[in-house]
Amino acid sequence: MVEMTTTPRILDGIAIAGQIKAEVAVDVQALVARGITPGLAVILVGDVPASQIYVRSKVKTCGELGIFSEMLTPPESITTAEMLALVADLDAREDIDGILIQLPLPKHVDTKRLLEAVSPEKDVDGFHPVNVGRLQSGQPGLAPCTPAGIMEILRRSDLPVAGQNAVVIGRSDIVGKPAAMMLLNASATVTICHSKTNDLGKVTREADLLVAAIGRPGFVTPEMVKPGATIIDVGINRVTDAAEVEEFFPGNAERAATFAKRGSVVVGDVHPAAFALSGAYTPVPGGVGALTIAMLMQNTVTAAKLRRGISLEKK
Repeated sequence: MVEMTTTPRILDGIAIAGQIKAEVAVDVQALVARGITPGLAVILVGDVPASQIYVRSKVKTCGELGIFSEMLTPPESITTAEMLALVADLDAREDIDGILIQLPLPKHVDTKRLLEAVSPEKDVDGFHPVNVGRLQSGQPGLAPCTPAGIMEILRRSDLPVAGQNAVVIGRSDIVGKPAAMMLLNASATVTICHSKTNDLGKVTREADLLVAAIGRPGFVTPEMVKPGATIIDVGINRVTDAAEVEEFFPGNAERAATFAKRGSVVVGDVHPAAFALSGAYTPVPGGVGALTIAMLMQNTVTAAKLRRGISLEKK
């Protein structure tokens, strides 16, 4: 195995998210000066602690940036028909520019039907088929937040995309597919890999830019990485087994202390040992995950502008 002689560059998602949020705050001030306050509605169904924490963080960020936010918390027993009525009410409101349905929903609720019920103009998650089509055809619109965050990390870090061999591991509608489309739109040569890909390591070793979004802790090993590649690790996996913690973070006192305190540590889809081979990489935590809420805020402002025919061009 070839070893890198230079220190990989750590791509600080927290710092980049801070830049984006500062820009969003300026945009919000400009809209407020025109009598427009961007508004975001978040629907959180039932009592899911992890979702509650995430939604509270979204609402808190809205407040910090001057975006109006409203959180709706229907009970877990809500029906698909009742949810559809709730979405229709929010769609009709002029003060709401973005509608976000926090996933996952209870099993008895038709998630696909609900996501498609949100008006494409208010679909700040970028999941509606109309927005998927706009992304594919390169039109302005609302793109999924995590892949959009990936592109911002690359752009703001001055990392090349055009002409690069980009490999995306994972084909989800939320990350893998839209990330591949965004990279293609930015003139990368893109390969999408998944659980059925033959000789995955052979494909990933050709990647100048490797995006791991498969949801399996430490899945990408050093043998799968081209020396000097840029690695974007989208995974956020909780490891609760002491032996696995030691395997991923041997001799790491900080991670050991976190595990002792919380009973788990977070690891991405890339084995930490693989980062040493890279030219640049996003850490976990502190990488891609930090961008998701920032991009949601940006999408809310974009929706407010698009709905009113305001140019998206920066002056």
